Amino acid sequence: MGSQSRYVMFGLMLGLAEIEWGCDGTSNDVVASKTPTATQITPGRISLSSEESTRIGLVVRPVSRSDFRTHREFPGILRPNQHNMAEITTLVRGRVVEVYGELGQEVKANASLALLYSSELGLAQSGYLKAQAKLHVSEQAYNRAKFLLQEQVIGEAEAQRRHAELLSSQAEAHETVDRLKLLGMNEEELRHLESTRKIRSMVPIVAPFAGRIISRKLTRGEVVETTENLFIIADLSHIWVQANIPEKDIQFVHSIYATGGTHADVRVNAYPEEVFKGTITYVSDVLDPLTRTMQLRLELPNRDGRLKPEMFATVRLFSKPQRNCLSVPEVALQRDQEKTFVFVQRTATEYELREVQVGESNGTHISIVTGLTEGEPVVTEGAFILKSELFKKQV
Repeated sequence: MGSQSRYVMFGLMLGLAEIEWGCDGTSNDVVASKTPTATQITPGRISLSSEESTRIGLVVRPVSRSDFRTHREFPGILRPNQHNMAEITTLVRGRVVEVYGELGQEVKANASLALLYSSELGLAQSGYLKAQAKLHVSEQAYNRAKFLLQEQVIGEAEAQRRHAELLSSQAEAHETVDRLKLLGMNEEELRHLESTRKIRSMVPIVAPFAGRIISRKLTRGEVVETTENLFIIADLSHIWVQANIPEKDIQFVHSIYATGGTHADVRVNAYPEEVFKGTITYVSDVLDPLTRTMQLRLELPNRDGRLKPEMFATVRLFSKPQRNCLSVPEVALQRDQEKTFVFVQRTATEYELREVQVGESNGTHISIVTGLTEGEPVVTEGAFILKSELFKKQV
């Protein structure tokens, strides 16, 4: 007998020995006695006793149909509500005498924030008083000229000269009034200046409305210009969330309006367990040509002041609902070698591996395209243990 024939015979004998005694040299009866409670009946099926199912926490629920919605999440950032924010400047160049407003301070409307000394304002008021005095003299001279002209004491030329002086004085007075208004004085202050004839060179800086000081850029003694922002005040009772939506996901924005809604879920990194309801107040009509994104703005109530500008947030937008859609919890799905499957309960102790084709996910549930029918009992918790037992038996 050749060497090749001897190897074949040896292999057959070894196979018979394994059938009789098992791979570790023990009898097959002994091996069978060591088999766990879970047993594989046919390929793709596994049997598990009721006690074992309870011990490992298997949960079985029937597959049902419902309205299914997916969502997308987009990064955003909190901003002050610019409709309730003011950048406070000065209308006159001046030196800072006092500073009352502090960074982070809550202020009321018309509260004093700072006090400036402005020689420019003083000179403008002085010019106004001089112009008013000159105007008064011109008016008196013109009235006198009209009387003398009627009495034929002076000629027409002299009366016209006095009239021209009056017009010049009126123009100069109007110019000084406009100058003071540009420097921040109102009608009441002008009347007070004219009645008291007292020059006031101090310029108060006041809050235009109630809010919080979120920026302060002046110190006592420095000279400030009209182009500088001295304070920024914001009413943070409502705050904005700005997000950029990629072009491919714009449909999620329009699906909100299509379903008659204007709200979206907002999560803030500082409070990961909370979901804030934001109202969509602005959707850009033009995409950014560089990033190919569309700007979206939401408004959040912030009565307790916990939301701070520049915090990071996540905006969640939902799609249009898919009517009458089969779905299962994502924890029910198992994957192996690019295949997706679930375990369907056949009997009280028997479970079948069922390959399925899935659709979109909403984070907790996933839609089922093919592989299941409505009402079939599917393992929703403990499916990974069944997978482990099944694959162990196959090995």
